[in-house]
Amino acid sequence: MAAVLTAHELIARHRPTLDQALEAIRTRAYWSPHPEHPKAYGEHGSLDAAAGKAAFDALLGTRLDLGQPGTDDWVGGEVSPYGVELGVTYPHADLDVLLPAMRAGQRAWRDAGAETRSVVCVEILKRISDRTHEFAHAVMHTSGQAFMMAFQAGGPHAQDRGLEAVAYAYVEQVRTPDTAEWTKPQGKRDPLVMNKRFTPVPRGTALVIGCNTFPTWNGYPGLFASLATGNAVLVKPHPRAVLPLALTVQIARQVLTEAGFDPNLVALAAERPGEGIAKTLATRPEIRIIDYTGSTGFGDWLETNARQAEVYTEKAGVNTVVVESTDDYKGMLSNLAFSLSLYSGQMCTTPQNLLIPRDGIRTDQGPRSYDEVVADLARSVDGLLGDDARANGLLGALVNPDVKARLEAAAGLGEVALASREISNPDFPDAVVRTPVIVKLDGAKPDDEAAYMSECFGPVSFAVAVDSATDAVELLRRTVREKGAMTVGAYTTDDEVERAVEEVCLEEAAQLSLNLTGGVFVNQTAAFSDFHGSGGNPAANAALCDGAFVANRFRVVEVRRDA
Repeated sequence: MAAVLTAHELIARHRPTLDQALEAIRTRAYWSPHPEHPKAYGEHGSLDAAAGKAAFDALLGTRLDLGQPGTDDWVGGEVSPYGVELGVTYPHADLDVLLPAMRAGQRAWRDAGAETRSVVCVEILKRISDRTHEFAHAVMHTSGQAFMMAFQAGGPHAQDRGLEAVAYAYVEQVRTPDTAEWTKPQGKRDPLVMNKRFTPVPRGTALVIGCNTFPTWNGYPGLFASLATGNAVLVKPHPRAVLPLALTVQIARQVLTEAGFDPNLVALAAERPGEGIAKTLATRPEIRIIDYTGSTGFGDWLETNARQAEVYTEKAGVNTVVVESTDDYKGMLSNLAFSLSLYSGQMCTTPQNLLIPRDGIRTDQGPRSYDEVVADLARSVDGLLGDDARANGLLGALVNPDVKARLEAAAGLGEVALASREISNPDFPDAVVRTPVIVKLDGAKPDDEAAYMSECFGPVSFAVAVDSATDAVELLRRTVREKGAMTVGAYTTDDEVERAVEEVCLEEAAQLSLNLTGGVFVNQTAAFSDFHGSGGNPAANAALCDGAFVANRFRVVEVRRDA
């Protein structure tokens, strides 16, 4: 296969970006090569807003032919949460044909080495970045995110997470030298001398099981971690969110071809309605790595049953915020209101339980009772979402009917402090848009425990009254230990309470945000600096991204011989 892009050219083009990514994960400082602002696009081959929208519109109602072997049907059926039928069809694969074809190119990909694999991955990400506006519409109309969030989270933030995985993969692969000369003294006899060669080898074919809410942000870390470590990658999108990952596969296959590698190193596994191929794929002997984001039930099933594979899961948890005291009451309320509202709470990092002492909290505006704190938070959310245009821009649309059903059922679980209301979207009249509900519960009542100790994914929050800060900390500990948490927040001006919350998070391996009152929110994490999940509590068995996320996707094979 003749290469249009040589390894030398790709290294010259992308090694500086890789080096900057390596420096960023070392220092944990802010850095991103992918612009967050829509107006930054339109030059150097990238699509501007109009061209991106036109490219997305041109996809509607078409067949996305990826040129994969083993295609036996064409499948589709995506309907946007905004009411638009996408009408795109995708190749359905005969796995007995596709999986062997994917393995065929793995030897050349392995032999290319860590640096070449890394810069090929960076080229894939660069081409995705050039089409960020197109991807933003694809993410918006499969996830229900509002456009600006789809643009940022589905575009540059997802691309950052992919590049972060490539950087970690590179570090782990070059930790061991390619060759070594080993000399062992033998006293008066000649020394023992050996030449040794060390080669990172892939585990096999990796499977990425995509999610509905963040198809690229959650899909890219595993995809690029596996590809950069030499594995072929089969992408199985969520049936309601195929398009963003199908476009990703299309671009990856184009770049691999141009770089002289087998395009079948990356392929798509779309499914017929109701087919449910994830379990079948996950237990096939060819699949040696699995990345999954979604429900706890299926994540647990994968960890138990996909015994032949290394399984990386991000499941569900009960994210908790301890509210004990604050020196910026207005800032706290504003920050929490935004965190509860963003994307209608349909994020694995959104706070669910707010633990508030029933005797109230200390603030810079004087003491506030439990009832006052909850009422003030409800007013803050109401104020944030009072303008329908702004509300649509923050909330997006409910991703599926299950979220709507949970939202409506939550109102019957306790006293409603903030009722959810329906908002119309003038651009998309079929979109289901709802503001959050806040329900008051009592931490001392066993009947309430069933509600606040279960994840209620969507725009639902529980203001849980507790007897004291000590009780709040202990409930936090029990929640993380039993249910897991992707995020923990705390507001306190008391050093002892802060130390107690921090100690719980260290012992239970939960990522903690303290006293956020500005433009950083508990449910947002920055690639190259923040860890998403920890891998140390029931919410996830992996962290995005650390060395453990990539190191076991390959093994090092040694060949030694006498010198």
